[in-house]
Parts: sequence; structure tokens; C-alpha cells
Amino acid sequence: MIELIRQPWPWYVAGPLIGLVVPALLLAGNRMFGVSANLRTLCAVIAPGKVDFFHFDWRRVGGWNLAFAAGILIGAVIAAAWLAGAGDVAISDATRAALAELGIRDFTGLAPDDLFRWATLSTPLGWVVIVLGGFLVGFGAAWAGGCTSGHAIMGLASGELPSLIAVMGFFAGGLLATQLVIPLLLGVLL
Repeated sequence: MIELIRQPWPWYVAGPLIGLVVPALLLAGNRMFGVSANLRTLCAVIAPGKVDFFHFDWRRVGGWNLAFAAGILIGAVIAAAWLAGAGDVAISDATRAALAELGIRDFTGLAPDDLFRWATLSTPLGWVVIVLGGFLVGFGAAWAGGCTSGHAIMGLASGELPSLIAVMGFFAGGLLATQLVIPLLLGVLL
């Protein structure tokens, strides 16, 4: 049984489990789901009233949001400590060849060591990329009224047109970044 839990779950198990989150939240009377909502709630708890965006009744939705954020952290610790033996990420030979052309040659583990090692991230350029990327993700989530998980899981399931538009923007931005931005960044970083 433990070995079954340590392996990655197939899409036909994990997908429906994620999908069941939406009706569970709707039955509980909560229409907010996503990581950016959790960050806003945490900021409202830590610095109430100092920034208008964080001045709201976080207690109304805060319990669920903070439990969700804590679950992400606890799940990450459990996965890193006990489920790390799942193996390398399976990617196609064509993707390996395309990434090798961009300078990524390490395909072991969950993320390429060529990009996610301290020697790369601790350079001045690495810090600029981390800070700028973090700012752009935070700004984008605030501007879009939520993050990818909130719009794609909760918003689409609720039939929200703004969520459909946001998800289409996420996909278009991801394709644009994959084809144009990432090759430029990798040319500078590697």
C-alpha cells in the first residue's frame, strides 16, 4: 500500500479528485479558490488596514484560505521527505532535443539542475530573474483577479466569463513565453 502511495497518481485519479474540490467549496458556500487569495488573506492577517487591498474581512474566508496554504506547505514537506523516489519526469525525445539546443542537458529529477541550482540562481542576473519573475506573477494574478488555479479550476467550473478570458490569456502568455521569452532568458543565463 505504501508503495502505491509513493508513486505518481495517474491523471484519471488525480483529475477527478481536484475536480471534486469545486463542488465541495460551493456546498460550503465558498466561491474563492486559489493561491493568490491565500496570499491576500495572509497579508490581511499580518498587516491589517495598512494597505487598502488587504483591508477586508479575512475571517469570513480566512479559515479555508489559510488551511489551504498550510496544506500546500505540509504537502511539500511530506512529498520531499517521503515521496521523493518517484523518479524522473517523463518527457519526449523531441522535447529533450529542443531543450538541449537551449543549453539544458540535465533531465534527472523534477526540475533541470542546469536552471535550478544555487550557482545559477545566486548570480546577480539570477536574482533579477527571480525578483522580476515573482513581481510579474504577483502583478498578473492581482490584475487578472486571481491566479491560474483559481480561474481554471473554480472560475471555469462556476461558469465565469472573466475566468475563461483569463485562462485563455494564461495559455497565450505561456505559449508566447515558451517560444520567445524562455529562449532569450536561457541564452543569457546558461
